Amino acid sequence: MEAGDELPPLEIPITRTLIVAGAIASRDYQDVHHDAELARQKGSPDIFMNILTTNGLVGRYITDHFGPTAELRRVAIRLGAPNYPGDTMVLTGRVEEVDGDTATVRVIGANGIGKHVTGTVTVTVSAAEGPV
Repeated sequence: MEAGDELPPLEIPITRTLIVAGAIASRDYQDVHHDAELARQKGSPDIFMNILTTNGLVGRYITDHFGPTAELRRVAIRLGAPNYPGDTMVLTGRVEEVDGDTATVRVIGANGIGKHVTGTVTVTVSAAEGPV
């Protein structure tokens, strides 16, 4: 891995099931993540993904690329445009810095209305195995 390396994009279809399952798995029972009518009453056009699901998807993106020896050291993300059902989020990444077996990767997840997530992930990869 070298600074400047681009990770291949990962397309994630945003389904109701993904949004609701992610909220339940992370014990986030806020109605805006599972009840479309209550979400609309609160000003949202539909239910939307929570940050914990997004965080997990960003982690998956990095570990899928760097392989089974990858260890996430730091994940720093910020949410932007909501992920609504029926859209697709495309995750992209670029290695910003490499220090030995540790890399800092800039990640962006964009959907049809803008950037859903931006941030950086610091990952350590064992010398025995590199990126897949």
